[in-house]
Amino acid sequence: MIEDAGGAIDYDERGFGPTVVLVPGSCSTGAAWRPITEAWGERFRTVTTSLPGYGRTAERRTRDNTSISYEAEIVETVLRRAGGRVHLVGHSFGGLVTLAVAIRGLADLASLTIIEAPAVTLLRANGERGHYAAFRAMSDAYHAAFASGNAVAIESMIDFYGGTGTFASWPTKVRTYAIETTPANILDWASAYDFALSAASLAEIDVPTLVLCGTVSHPAVQRANELVSASVPAAELTTIEGAAHFMIASHAHEVANLIAQHIARVEGRKSRASLNLASFPA
Repeated sequence: MIEDAGGAIDYDERGFGPTVVLVPGSCSTGAAWRPITEAWGERFRTVTTSLPGYGRTAERRTRDNTSISYEAEIVETVLRRAGGRVHLVGHSFGGLVTLAVAIRGLADLASLTIIEAPAVTLLRANGERGHYAAFRAMSDAYHAAFASGNAVAIESMIDFYGGTGTFASWPTKVRTYAIETTPANILDWASAYDFALSAASLAEIDVPTLVLCGTVSHPAVQRANELVSASVPAAELTTIEGAAHFMIASHAHEVANLIAQHIARVEGRKSRASLNLASFPA
């Protein structure tokens, strides 16, 4: 834990080697990264946290102030505690927050990995009206349903990302946590829609960046991340066959392998053996 002036912040670290800070998405804590960190073993020093309203990280936002700077400041505090140059990885809303951190330019980053960030305003800025409307229709209907008393309204948001039946397929404990943290997730969406992303702002990011997408993810999600990759000068887009949004669980070894290879390239260790990558599937 980090005891910060704005409230507590989840912080956990383990392992040795290059430092990798892992930022989870909505309705998640640092535990969401366990399939990835278990695949890596002790190859990296991994640091996990939770965004505001999740885990033990205190909520700092209000309905009237949902600036993504709150989330970015939490991640920057975690990066300072971690120390040195770090490889920053974010999934879903956590990916959007890592983009905000990179744009702000206050952290010493070695690389970025973005896994299906909901870059909704980038779609709008690029005239992708249909894809932007798909996000907007989903989130507006979901928020209206919750406001009208539907306690499991978040199911529609999860299924938008993962496909029909995704929420129902989750273990009871995971479904319950998503339901309990719906108010925080609604603030996440407000932060996403308020975050003015553009090709020009993303062009300021000057670190090697890996963008990951699933081939069966929602088309609007895929297009948003294609635009992220096209806008960041040193970015590479990689798609994972058969994967959808929740790939850090469903395709953990593929994701772990791709991130490890990206970090190895940045660290200047070209050999797969240098990070024992031979144990991962190609």
